[in-house]
Amino acid sequence: MKQRNTGWIALFLAPTCIIFLLIFAIPLVMVFATSLFDYRLLPRTFEFIGFSNFVKLFTQDAKFLPVLKNTVVWIAIHCVLHVALGTVLAFILYKKPHGWKFVRVTYMIPNIISQSAIAMIFLNLYNAQYGALNSLLKAIGLEHLQHNWLFDTATAFPAVTMTWFIFAGYTTTLVLAQCLSTDESIIGAAKIDGATSFQIDRLVMFPLVKRMIGTTVIMAATYMLQMFSMIYITTGGGPGVSTANLPLYLYTTVKANNYGYANSIGVVIIIVGFITMTLINRLFGMNKED
Repeated sequence: MKQRNTGWIALFLAPTCIIFLLIFAIPLVMVFATSLFDYRLLPRTFEFIGFSNFVKLFTQDAKFLPVLKNTVVWIAIHCVLHVALGTVLAFILYKKPHGWKFVRVTYMIPNIISQSAIAMIFLNLYNAQYGALNSLLKAIGLEHLQHNWLFDTATAFPAVTMTWFIFAGYTTTLVLAQCLSTDESIIGAAKIDGATSFQIDRLVMFPLVKRMIGTTVIMAATYMLQMFSMIYITTGGGPGVSTANLPLYLYTTVKANNYGYANSIGVVIIIVGFITMTLINRLFGMNKED
């Protein structure tokens, strides 16, 4: 009987395993393998050079370290400030103030709009000639603050950051759902013991939703490691590389016909992602049993 079950299990798992190998495992191995080669298409080149691509990345490429820094800073902002914003709003909505359902729905709307559409909105908002931001500054007598926000080195990075920072809808929705599913008797017991609203949020609700917050932090980190279209449409990574991140830098390297070097950047993205996920899992105790 056990042998029959084993056979059926293997049969049903086979398609999934084959798809996993073809779409994920084999390409992943190829990325690591080809990062050790000088791999170009025109002219056709495929020469083993060991770790030379990685040495060049960290010691000779003047653009790479600033790009890596931008990526790490954006991950930190997204995981800390962005998630904190969404969590605070979820804790406020959990208390069901007047109009909380309307706020919950409307706050989620920007997250269901494509990144390209959001990027175009902010591209027009920041426009130096007719953008709403410069028009507002002029209307309130602050003409001296008007400039090209996305193409000034001093403001490009924070301007791009604001294109996604305020839209913490997914975090708010997930944490709010976890809060609403909490046994209300626990909250009632805390109130009977004389706990204030802030104490309930900090000592009761936060521990109960901690893992959900950890899940949203993982989603936030993953989102930033995949961020491409928003940056590509608004600034293209400029001025210079002041708003470039690792995915965008990988793309420009592929366009330059340097596939081996691009794959070494891909390996760095994978390593950064692995380190980030490990730190988040340990911080929030995601792998611990209840």
